[in-house]
Amino acid sequence: MAGRINDEDVKAVRDAVPIDAVVSEYLQLRNAGGGNLKGLCPFHDEKSPSFQVSPSKGLFHCFGCQEGGDTITFVMKVDHLSFSEAVERLAAQAGITLRYEEGGYNPAHQRGERIRLVEAHKIAAEWYAEQLATSPEADTGRIFLAERGFDQAAAVHFGVGYSPQGWDHLTRYLRGKGFSDKELILSGLSQEGRRGPIDRFRGRLMWPIRDIGGDVVGFGARKLYEADNGPKYLNTPETAIYKKSQVLYGIDLAKKDIAKSSRAVVVEGYTDVMACHLAGVTTAIATCGTAFGGDHIKILRRLLMDNGSARVIFTFDGDAAGQKAALRAFEDDQKFAAETYIAIAPDGMDPCDLRLAKGDEAVADLVEPRTPLFEFALRQIVSRYDLDTPAGRAAALDEAAPVVARIKNSGAQHEVAVELAGMLGILDTQFVVKRVAQLARWARDRGGKGPAPARGPQPPYDAAPRPQASGPALTLRNPVYATERELLKLALQRPELVSPAFDAYGVDEFTAAPYAAVRQAILDAGGAEYGTQDAPEYLARVRDAAPDDTVRAMVTELAVEAIMRKTVDEHYAGVQLVTVRRRAVARRLADLQSLLTRLGNGDPAQAAAIQNEMMILTRYDRALQDEGPSAL
Repeated sequence: MAGRINDEDVKAVRDAVPIDAVVSEYLQLRNAGGGNLKGLCPFHDEKSPSFQVSPSKGLFHCFGCQEGGDTITFVMKVDHLSFSEAVERLAAQAGITLRYEEGGYNPAHQRGERIRLVEAHKIAAEWYAEQLATSPEADTGRIFLAERGFDQAAAVHFGVGYSPQGWDHLTRYLRGKGFSDKELILSGLSQEGRRGPIDRFRGRLMWPIRDIGGDVVGFGARKLYEADNGPKYLNTPETAIYKKSQVLYGIDLAKKDIAKSSRAVVVEGYTDVMACHLAGVTTAIATCGTAFGGDHIKILRRLLMDNGSARVIFTFDGDAAGQKAALRAFEDDQKFAAETYIAIAPDGMDPCDLRLAKGDEAVADLVEPRTPLFEFALRQIVSRYDLDTPAGRAAALDEAAPVVARIKNSGAQHEVAVELAGMLGILDTQFVVKRVAQLARWARDRGGKGPAPARGPQPPYDAAPRPQASGPALTLRNPVYATERELLKLALQRPELVSPAFDAYGVDEFTAAPYAAVRQAILDAGGAEYGTQDAPEYLARVRDAAPDDTVRAMVTELAVEAIMRKTVDEHYAGVQLVTVRRRAVARRLADLQSLLTRLGNGDPAQAAAIQNEMMILTRYDRALQDEGPSAL
């Protein structure tokens, strides 16, 4: 096992890599006000953004699923890494050399499995690219690319390489770089041979497949020689870092433009992605040896911010297989809020062939959205039936009506229902319209199958129940809880406004158990006054002081959630401090009154002490009321 990473180095990594820069690699972020950013949560499906990032605090929190934490936590969760692996990845980005407590600097063989596999792929990609550029044997690959309109600059831009025909060229090279045979097999770069590991890819043109963060996680390999008995395209097998249903070729190059333009173009192959990007369609991506499915949609939805103005354009070959792929894509259409379209060249050419034959403008023109995917699906359905007979028209309606009922826009749904009646030759248009409306209503009643009613943005506290340590259910309609929550937010986000008064508040002044637990964590971390000296480190210390994940999640939530007032100043902070303290005084007075009543004609000295304390508290409460925070 690797030694424990030095605490100072962990802090340096946390401070060096801005959380918004890291999160933006995975989803689109927009201004949420108060210095925060928001986007669609990468950890659960949602229609409206409840995921917030606070760059100034280095924290994220989702008000929908309650996931939250700092930059390191985000990388751990989104890429399924251990703590040390996440720190190592971020340290590499920031150029920070890590020290390890038990055994000095971390030897290469001790690094986390994912880090090692990614490193092997990075070295392999560079080696393949060098072979394509310099090896005489790779001339076959260079000719293949040139015949498709790709020069050396294009190959470099996309990292295209060449794998030599020998049995173990890459395997021996990676061994020389310190990788074990076990790591080479686990990576999918090598496979078991009769005398040990051999190269998986031999004599092929190589496309590096990168994840959304830009790491090479696999390869797509194109057959070049007739003597090769393997498939035309051979991809990396499923590994710890490569899941073909969860990667999109070109996503690392396209993600910024997809987010910026709210538009994505889905093509069928690696050369199609290259052709589109070189033609100026820089939002093109492709699946890697599998059908476009639900996991791919999740990736795109986060980049598109999944609003109704977003566009996803599918390009498929005009043959039967392409049509089948388009209909399969339509099956997942409801998982998008974006409008989906299909683009098929009149002569059935793919973008790569189209660019060769007619140039860049033809490719750019091809992917301009014209035919909605549902319209294409309808025409494919209708074409299979004999519309000259009543039975044929009825059968076509039975299959086509549910398709129309799934159209998200209710106005468009009505119009298309009218068009469907015309396509089928059914004179009673209203019959078709009512049929579609009924199916849409049934789908909505079943939940999730039909279009959901539009919802505006909800306040963060309506998104989901709050995590609780224990105690009563939290509702912000309770003014006591609302003020306690606001004061804790100030203590975490703006400690300079509540210090040093806040640090004199007892844990018992917070009546909600989760809030009392957060108050204790702040106390254990050195108090709010520490936050005036080093805000990022302060929040990290408070999170570390939390006794469990539930309290830690609450700390993160309160540190990210917007303060419920536009102008946050000393006056506003003082009102919260005074309100919480006066309520604590009122509770103590009520307890003393109850004790005095129970005492009756008992010990006169005890009664006098109680009355004296009540008098002092009453005066204190009056001073708080009249003088405000200065009386604290």
